Amino acid sequence: MDISHWISHWADWRGDRLAVHFEGRDISYGEMDLRVGRLANMLAGQLGVGKGDRVAHLGYNSPELLELLFACARIGAMLVPLNWRLVPPEHAWIIQNCEPRAVLAEPDFFEHLNTIRDEIPGPALVAYGTAPDAGWQSYRDLLQGAGRAAGGGGINDPVTIVYTSGTTGRPKGTVLTQEALFYNAVNAAAAHHITRDDHGLTMLPMFHVGGMNIHTTPSIHAGAATTIQARFNPADVLAAIAERKPSIFLTVPATTLAMTAHPDWATTDLSSLRLVGVGSSAVPEAVLRSFLDRGVPATQIYGLTESAPVAICLAADDAETKVGSCGKPALHTQARIVDESGEAVARGEAGEIVLRGKNLFREYWRNEAGTAEAYAGGWFHTGDIGHQDEDGFYYVDERKKDVVISGGENIYPAELENILADCEELAEAAVIGRPDERWGEIPVACVVRQADSVIQGADILALFEGRLARFKHPRKVIFMDVLPRNAMGKVEKFTLRAQLDEADG
Repeated sequence: MDISHWISHWADWRGDRLAVHFEGRDISYGEMDLRVGRLANMLAGQLGVGKGDRVAHLGYNSPELLELLFACARIGAMLVPLNWRLVPPEHAWIIQNCEPRAVLAEPDFFEHLNTIRDEIPGPALVAYGTAPDAGWQSYRDLLQGAGRAAGGGGINDPVTIVYTSGTTGRPKGTVLTQEALFYNAVNAAAAHHITRDDHGLTMLPMFHVGGMNIHTTPSIHAGAATTIQARFNPADVLAAIAERKPSIFLTVPATTLAMTAHPDWATTDLSSLRLVGVGSSAVPEAVLRSFLDRGVPATQIYGLTESAPVAICLAADDAETKVGSCGKPALHTQARIVDESGEAVARGEAGEIVLRGKNLFREYWRNEAGTAEAYAGGWFHTGDIGHQDEDGFYYVDERKKDVVISGGENIYPAELENILADCEELAEAAVIGRPDERWGEIPVACVVRQADSVIQGADILALFEGRLARFKHPRKVIFMDVLPRNAMGKVEKFTLRAQLDEADG
């Protein structure tokens, strides 16, 4: 049995119940079941997608993206949801790495893909809407020509590859199985009491596991309704809360701050919300208070792409008494805090958070060494440092891995440092995260000029144009005489951060 059975089950039980609302359109479970079946047939018959093949999607949130996930599950294929914020060279590398049979794209990204067409000759290009030229096929036409029923997927099959930035500067493809998504859905439902009577609002990008799997796919599993918004806009989100009256809602610190800064925040009726989930490794108390002070329980969810992501959750009942905690392990996930030797530490002591459970990823795509390192000792090493209080609640203190989390997006400094290393006018460079009131953190480039160089900050920032997504670009350049290094010549970033803290006074 594959996870598209969730939809078939609810179609059989209550086919007229609302599954998805999108831009004024209602899709019932009965209709969604037919749409997923037709799409699975199209993938298998018209595009030749078979078991184990990949299908990429480049576009905003939509019912079609959600249906593509379940259609891939039905035939045993894998969805590769592409981050639409990336630039063409980044997408070219991902597509070359995962080698999809097809890339399905929305109109805003037709020209984007055309610029790298010579670099990605393998996949068929499929257009939502009117195909821009002869090199593209029409999604609508392919659906109309779909043939006999397709199947063959199973619970143990990999179903999605989600690419995340990597410590080496290249993205890692995180392979999640259908079983992982099932146990993630059970984790989420148990933690947040999601039932078929709920109505979720999804506005975070579904190319991330947070937008797709914290509330969206668990709601499908539970037979609940979901309103999907294509992109985040604070006015649209507040209007949807007032008009659609969702009962559950997922946000991150950056989107919450944008909402609370909007003129409509104070007058928007939040009474329909029984719970707001806030996803991030560490959530400022002020963000949680935005909802708590309005009488809405705001809870934290801790997880990573590798955990699908629901791993540690704070129950609504503990939202007020354990502000700042990400909670306790989810129903089907084990968590520990360990020292450098992998031994569990006592409560109150800091160590690395490690996870184990069937919601965890199977492997990094074509990266055996990275997979083995991540699962050293049989537990997944998150790279986050945390502790437990006397009641067993988990807290995230800092990160062990060299990563900047800005507005909910992971940015690995190695990606930026690789670009800076190509600049002949720089003697050395390092990128670190600095606190930011709006984004949580921002990447900052600390550089040392060559002796004869007069390169300016604007010139350095221009190096990133067209090479990395804009959200990854350094927000500031700091010129230094020398970077602190250890005896092995490695930049000591903790010392660099301390130096900047001192300079900031």
